[in-house]
Amino acid sequence: MSQKILLDKINVPGIKTYDVYRANGGYASVEKALKTLTPDEVVEEVKTSGLRGRGGAGFPAGMKWSFIDKKSGKPRHLVCNADESEPGTFKDRYLMEFIPHLLIEGMITSSYALGANLSYIYIRGEYMWVYKILEKAINEAKAAGFLGKNILGSGYDLELYVHCGAGAYICGEETALIESLEGKRGNPRIKPPFPAISGLWANPTVVNNVETIATVPWIINNSGADYAKIGIGRSTGTKLISASGHVKNPGVYEIELGLSVYEFMNSDEYLGGMSSDRPLKAFVPGGSSVPVLPANLIYKTANGEDRLMTYESLSDGGFATGSMLGSGGFIVYNDTACIVRNTWNFSRFYHHESCGQCSPCREGTGWMEKVLHRIENGHGREEDIELLLSIQSKIEGNTICPLGDAAAWPVAAAIRHFREEFEYHIRFPEKIKNRDHFVAEPFSKVIMS
Repeated sequence: MSQKILLDKINVPGIKTYDVYRANGGYASVEKALKTLTPDEVVEEVKTSGLRGRGGAGFPAGMKWSFIDKKSGKPRHLVCNADESEPGTFKDRYLMEFIPHLLIEGMITSSYALGANLSYIYIRGEYMWVYKILEKAINEAKAAGFLGKNILGSGYDLELYVHCGAGAYICGEETALIESLEGKRGNPRIKPPFPAISGLWANPTVVNNVETIATVPWIINNSGADYAKIGIGRSTGTKLISASGHVKNPGVYEIELGLSVYEFMNSDEYLGGMSSDRPLKAFVPGGSSVPVLPANLIYKTANGEDRLMTYESLSDGGFATGSMLGSGGFIVYNDTACIVRNTWNFSRFYHHESCGQCSPCREGTGWMEKVLHRIENGHGREEDIELLLSIQSKIEGNTICPLGDAAAWPVAAAIRHFREEFEYHIRFPEKIKNRDHFVAEPFSKVIMS
């Protein structure tokens, strides 16, 4: 069994209440930090841990904290990005719903490290029931003296609020989130300046994901060095994975980074293998925005090495033969899945969620959706495949924020690895008009017949 850091006590009866959480060692990191460590020492522990941002980018959290402007004299803020909108990703919701005080504790300890006296949790609008859970947890923590003025007699003050967004995926981008938090339309900002210099209300701000912040209490309680011993190489610690698709045991799992993809997919401790006797066709390891990989590149890299659940191994080979760990949205497909339909579905999402600020994304996502819809519904043209590649290449790298890249990468990867399937849709339109065209006759059988 792998070590559990975030989910260790999640099944303790009543753990979402302050009393039970406290009785199980909760808020110990706040006591340790405020009574025995300086803010800089907390930052150093997080840097030593090697903890990387768990929202998708994988940037070292401690390094990000060290960038915050401490010289201007302006108020500083910590903002938790709980706008978990990436298709295929639901692990932050799991933490907030079932062990909310872990996030609250992480917010207090992290805010202390940054010298922030006013911090926010920005949660997506569809998580209204979770919003109420967090509000209750904050009130409990404040009543117990862990929020407000002079916390634990340390002289440190912190007010913490939950802000509910309006359901826009773009607000998962940190500067769009800040804009929304300020009451404006959630459009990404041009950087620089970066939030660490000029963020919320032009004050120095750090934005971190739920899972990242919830990991901080364990690091402070046990040391950054102990955390760095878990995992492998630069992929230290544990990672929450949201698993879905054609597997026996979908759900949220906490793994030690370095676990092989094969073991995660097939062991009874984790996904338990495919949900039926249908063979594995493809998977998306990090949410809808990362490249899909075909069966031959899932368990082994192009070099023949075991594919591991790490940032480095999943990206081995670049986008030609690799993908990304991303947000940990692990989506598995058997051979009845239609890659064209799946790619169209993702493109519909990104077209709908584009803020429209950048013309390559605003126009390009719409065109990709239209062309993919045409192919999937039996009206494709031979030139459509190259047209899709041309459109995605004009979006990628040409937008203010990464949403454009997130929309472009899945299209390019789907064509790269499953071009024959796109060609089949175009050449035999009458065979794919049935929505479940590959269920009765999987594509692997089609091309052999």
